[in-house]
Amino acid sequence: MTVRRLLVIGGDAAGMGTATQARRLDPDLEIVVAEQGRFTSYSACGIPYVVGGEVASIEDLVVKTPGELRAKHRIDVRIRHEVVALDLDLRQAEVRDLERERTIRLPFDQLAFGTGARPIRPDLPGIDEPWVRGVQNLEDGAALLDHAQRSRCRDVIIAGAGYIGLEMAEAFHRRGARVTLVEAGDHVMGRTLDADLASRLSDALAELGVKVRLGERVESFDKGKVVTANGALPADLVVLGLGVEPNADLAAEAGLELGARGAIQVDRRQQTSAEGVYAAGDCADTFDLIARRRIHIALGTVANRTARVAGMNIGGRYSTFPGVVGTAVTKVCSTEVGRTGLTESQAADAGFESVSATIDSTVRSGYLPDAEPITVKLVAERRTGRLLGGQIVGGPGAAKRVDVLATALYAGLSAADLVDVDLSYAPPFSPVWDPVQAAARQVLGHI
Repeated sequence: MTVRRLLVIGGDAAGMGTATQARRLDPDLEIVVAEQGRFTSYSACGIPYVVGGEVASIEDLVVKTPGELRAKHRIDVRIRHEVVALDLDLRQAEVRDLERERTIRLPFDQLAFGTGARPIRPDLPGIDEPWVRGVQNLEDGAALLDHAQRSRCRDVIIAGAGYIGLEMAEAFHRRGARVTLVEAGDHVMGRTLDADLASRLSDALAELGVKVRLGERVESFDKGKVVTANGALPADLVVLGLGVEPNADLAAEAGLELGARGAIQVDRRQQTSAEGVYAAGDCADTFDLIARRRIHIALGTVANRTARVAGMNIGGRYSTFPGVVGTAVTKVCSTEVGRTGLTESQAADAGFESVSATIDSTVRSGYLPDAEPITVKLVAERRTGRLLGGQIVGGPGAAKRVDVLATALYAGLSAADLVDVDLSYAPPFSPVWDPVQAAARQVLGHI
């Protein structure tokens, strides 16, 4: 019997998820994983909590080591191995062994990309200085933590106010640094929140002691200073939080078609434009179920789910991935934020005529002493009332309510449908009208 070989490029969530799922379904498949770094199967989302001291070490974020993957799953994990070229016709990879400084050729029958994404590094003077760092994988996190510990950073500049920017701002505040968040847009989390709810996060950062400078673009990095149009800011360390871009160069060089934002184009089975070649996670594009178009979204949830689909198809089953509604949560100290679907501006860009409503409530019945505030904003299609998106900002217990909204979006519910959903109630958990339903009632008045 001829043994088939699967080569997986990348050993984090998407790569290892694909490999382990394929192994479950096909015990005879030979699986080789080439990982450029030292770590496999880890939670990059936990890096800010290591930096902030809530998690003891980088190693605590590793779910499965290369040794565990070899022993338990019979996966040939090769760390410090970089795939530098692919010949899809010959089914052969050129792999650089970074430790031994040698290049080998590795044949394969099937191929899976789990190459992830990389931090956006604009072409600015000084961007390559060692004190200017991006954070995307555990290698980045370890290097950032090492620099912070050695230099005893007092002044930290966070460039960009997305998820990573906000989480890193809190992390370095916890370390006792003076933190300044510099954002070129007019509000924080500009790609994921509307300005009215984003202002609540800016207030939370200010109360924390983080300086927030909006509408200010970084122009260069020079001799321990970050230069903007408004002057120079002292910096022992700069953390880039400008977003990420798909790590798809190798795929493009191999002749694969690219999709949204230069990500690897995949079909609903996570197969690329080449037969027997798959991609999952941050390197691949996906489908927006609300806007009905291909998008690139870098989230751990999507990486794991698309990896499962890729692995099932490689392992001989039939599986498809329908798409996403873009659900995510984060927090700044005790202020939580959740979002799903489209913002008002995104709805307009997608061609929807929309209405919105925003309500203020509490996460528990208001007469309880620990009833934290919550603000819910819903966006719906005018006339039909179909829900298009939702945003939540509030105290502990607020953010995960976005899962109700995500479910409603996935099911195609209208605001009227959401009002009638039989949600639970007890004073310690919710007002009698849950805030998401109170917001839906408000939206109905604008349709």
